[in-house]
Order: sequence, then structure tokens, then C-alpha cells
Amino acid sequence: MIILIEVLKHALMITGFVFVMMLIIEYINVQTKGLWHNNLTESRWKQYFIAAILGAIPGCLGAFTAVALFSHRIISFGAVVTAMITTSGDEAFVMLAMFPQKAILLIAIMFVIGIIAGFITDKLDSKKYFETKFSHNKFPLHEEEKCDCFPHKHLFSNFKKTSAPRILIIIIIAIFLLGTISGEIGPQNWNWVRITIIFTSLFALLIVITVPEHFLEEHLWEHIVKVHIPKILLWTLGTLLIVHFLLQFIDINSWIASNMFIVLAVALLIGIIPESGPHLVFVTLFAAGTIPFSILLASSIVQDGHGMLPLLAESKKGFISVKAVNLVFGAIVGIIGLLTGF
Repeated sequence: MIILIEVLKHALMITGFVFVMMLIIEYINVQTKGLWHNNLTESRWKQYFIAAILGAIPGCLGAFTAVALFSHRIISFGAVVTAMITTSGDEAFVMLAMFPQKAILLIAIMFVIGIIAGFITDKLDSKKYFETKFSHNKFPLHEEEKCDCFPHKHLFSNFKKTSAPRILIIIIIAIFLLGTISGEIGPQNWNWVRITIIFTSLFALLIVITVPEHFLEEHLWEHIVKVHIPKILLWTLGTLLIVHFLLQFIDINSWIASNMFIVLAVALLIGIIPESGPHLVFVTLFAAGTIPFSILLASSIVQDGHGMLPLLAESKKGFISVKAVNLVFGAIVGIIGLLTGF
């Protein structure tokens, strides 16, 4: 029972951190509407760089934006490959919570690999084939008036007639914040991780208090609370339990140590799935010291969370093509990493 409680606390810490970070990024995304596509030029290198930035943003918003830009023929097919290699979907939040320094290193490496892969892809592919076959101008860029999300003259006016979603989100963040301050959730000692979680939670709480009702319900409640958070909590809790029992009752470390290339192949194949959850297995195994960094890196290159779902909806061949390119680069990086002991 004690073990289950500890696993649950760990899952709540990860999910809580993911929640507040997603909420903050959603807020920034709406407030800076149009920043990415309005500044794009004909320069392919600028497209790769911006696509890599979009992919490096934790969550799926950056990847969705990259697909929308490609659909409008604003960025190239190679730039989409760049974004999808760089992104790790919701797992980026989880990795930043579990091993922040290694996660930052991972994102930086994927950033470089993504730009190189995008350049090579555009050099090798037929521009006419990809950009006319897979982009049909079907995905409109999200258009929404910039909301007055911080009414400084009347910060607490929303409480005159507040809604149930706002109250529930405030309660969730408040419980997570109190749990972190008391040490019941997250690091038990005061360190930069604990301080970062507290400050981001306070900022998220300020956002929930001040944003208008439409923004709160459409962006925070419908998009984050109802869609992402339950899946993240269940996948995280389930993965932590499975990995714990595997490590507790099965000598999985010895098997993995002698079958690294098989584990790499499994990681690459699972990365094809357009879902954030399965990749958490390899994130957790790496955090436990069971698999090397190279396998996590290869898995992260192929895996892109829900980022590819809009492209899958528009073009099955486009989805398969991007995944195939990412699979090749993931396999190359993973094999080189294992052979060199990385």
C-alpha cells in the first residue's frame, strides 16, 4: 500500500506540473497569435529554425501549427519533418518534471537533428510531389481575436459571476500548490525544481483567476482539463506501476542490457503510434536507469504525441511519409548511440 501511495504521489506531481505548464503555454499561444506564420519568409533555413522552435515547445500546439503552415504551403515538407523530429508532445512536460537537465539536453539534440533532417529531406524529395500531394489548403490557421486576458483595472471581476469550471480549476491548482509547498507532492527538500513548480503554479493560478470566461472554458477547460489531463494521469500512473512491478519482480535490467537493439526496435515502432502515452514507458525506464540515453533519444525522434493527427486526418500518405523519414533518422541515431555507448 505504501508503494502504491508513493507511485500515486509521483503521478500526481508529474500530472500537476504538466497541467500548469500546458495552461501557461495555452495562454501564451493565444496572446501571441500570428507570431509564427506572419514572420516567415521564403528562406528555407528560417522555416527549419522556426519549425524546430515550434516542435521544441512542450505539448502539441507547436506541432499543430507546423501542420497548418504546411497545409497553407507556407513551410516545406522538410520543415514539417523538422517540427515532428523536434517535438515530443506531452512527454516533454513529463521529462522536464522527471529529469529536467537531461530533458533539456534531449530537446537541444533533437533541435539540431531536426534542422539537419529537414534540410536533407527537402534536398532529396520531389518538391512538386510533396507540396502538391499533401497540402491542399484544407486546414485554416486558428483565427481568434486576441483576448483581454489580464484586465489589470478589475482583476477579480470574474468572481462576480464565476463558473463551475473556473472554481474546479482553481481548486485543482490550489491543492497541487499546497501539496508541493508541504512536500507531500514532488521534491521533499527545497530545491530549484520545487521552487519552479511553485512559481509556475502561482502564475497558472493568476491566469485562471483573470482570464475571461470564454477563454477559460474553450481553451483551458475543454482543451486541457477534459482532453489531456485524464489521459496523462492514467498513462503516467499506469506506466509507473507497470515499470515498478517489472523492476521489482522481473530482472528486466539484465534482459534489456543483453537485448538493447531489440529494445531500440520496439521503441522505434511504438514511436509510430500518434499517441503520447506509450512513449512514457521509455521515459520511465530511462529515469530508472534501465535504458541508455540513445534509446530515449531515438524514441523521442520518432514519437510526436498527437502532433501528427491533423496531417493523418488530411493525408494518410503524408502521415506515413513523415513517420518513415523520422523512423530512418531515429534508427540511425539510436544505432550509432548504442554502438558508441551513448
